[in-house]
Amino acid sequence: MSEVPGDGERAEELRVLESRVTELEIKASFAEDLVDHLNAQVAKQQEQIDALVREVLQLRRQVPEGRGDGTGGLRDELPPHY
Repeated sequence: MSEVPGDGERAEELRVLESRVTELEIKASFAEDLVDHLNAQVAKQQEQIDALVREVLQLRRQVPEGRGDGTGGLRDELPPHY
């Protein structure tokens, strides 16, 4: 059985294309994994931001009225025995 001229070239082209497709599939798999990892990281950071926002709101509620603007100095906080 002799090959028809050009069949060898065609087979080589198919091997090259198959190799390229395989490499693209591998790259796509890594990219998908990276996107999943980054998505999880963003979700975690959003949870941290939400917790910090709640904490800031709670701290604002704890600051006495009229003292949250920073006008009170250290002299206003002297111990009672002075």
